[in-house]
Amino acid sequence: MFELTTEITLLLICAAFVAGFVDAIAGGGGLITLPALLLAGVPPVTALATNKIQGLFGAGMAAITYARAGHVNLRRQLKPAVLSFFAALFGALSVNALPTDLIRWILPVLLVAIALFFALKPGLDDTDRHQRLTPAVFSLTLVPLIGFYDGLLGPGTGAFFMLAFVAMVGHGILRATAHTKLLNFASNVGGLAGFLIVLSPLWAIGLAMGAAQIAGAYLGSSLASRIGARLIKPLLVIASTAMALKLITDLL
Repeated sequence: MFELTTEITLLLICAAFVAGFVDAIAGGGGLITLPALLLAGVPPVTALATNKIQGLFGAGMAAITYARAGHVNLRRQLKPAVLSFFAALFGALSVNALPTDLIRWILPVLLVAIALFFALKPGLDDTDRHQRLTPAVFSLTLVPLIGFYDGLLGPGTGAFFMLAFVAMVGHGILRATAHTKLLNFASNVGGLAGFLIVLSPLWAIGLAMGAAQIAGAYLGSSLASRIGARLIKPLLVIASTAMALKLITDLL
């Protein structure tokens, strides 16, 4: 039986603060909070649902901070965010119907590829480049695909959104990071809605961690807004590589 002591609560709140900071800059905050919840003794499915609660606060705070700094127009993202929400909801409801074990084997390869892309591709900075997809096509294809994945599994969602904005929309590193946050917020809410149909998360600890996520996300997005690609690129490479290694370790 899971027992929420004061010590466990404080550790989970600290983990959420660090995760909010990292996630606001490069994604991958779930790499910190989900293992922390599992180590605290929270049952796996309950941990996934609770992780969605706290994660949506960090993504929401980062989205607001980047918007205030002028890096993203949140009103223009409302329609893609709705698509991300419903795709994640559908993904969460499809967990038992799809080969998630196969996807878990593919994920580390994709995350390593993302890390190599941002580490080795020359010229990646905060400058916008050639747009390969129109906003409408991007919103109708890649946004629901990544949102669906977030509801289905989740690790690396921020990195996938980031890569899509850089490679397909042509955004610079900072602008791409800013544009991932509302979509990630929406997919967190959609995934949580799917979990709520079948179970009840730990609301108290989820909300407490959410408050810490807000503080961490505000600090991380504020720093990223000032420093840009020089901070975001290395942290993204580290986060993607760490997620890949964690997933490989879990599989083996």
